[in-house]
Amino acid sequence: MKQKEFLEKLDQQRITTAIQEAEQQTSGEVRVHVQPKAIGGEIRTVAERTFERLGMTKTALRNGVLLFIATEEQRFVILGDRGIDEKVPAGFWDEIAAKLTIRFSKGELTEGIVEAVTAAGQQLREYFPRAAGDMNELSDSINVEE
Repeated sequence: MKQKEFLEKLDQQRITTAIQEAEQQTSGEVRVHVQPKAIGGEIRTVAERTFERLGMTKTALRNGVLLFIATEEQRFVILGDRGIDEKVPAGFWDEIAAKLTIRFSKGELTEGIVEAVTAAGQQLREYFPRAAGDMNELSDSINVEE
């Protein structure tokens, strides 16, 4: 699916709201990144470079989560930083990915992303509850790269 078509099908405000709601309960940070292709290598490697480039490794508790979507390849990766990866149960990201794959296959793009963000937020809340004076360290809007 072309990126423009993918983005037109998304309810971006609903996704941004889901990110904000998830982050109100945790010190963690959630980002959604969309680009046409994973240019420059395997999708996970490209996602890891994007994670770093977006400043997600700079969160105080290393508890950022990135949903990286390559629209034209119809592939995605969910990455958690070191702090959250050490805490979540084994297979947690795979479970979210499996649900997202089903939603995407049905054309339920917004619903799938909102569900993934909500699930990540629940784990972040459990292990990294929001503290007094917690600051939103990263943007909540969808990061789009052409």
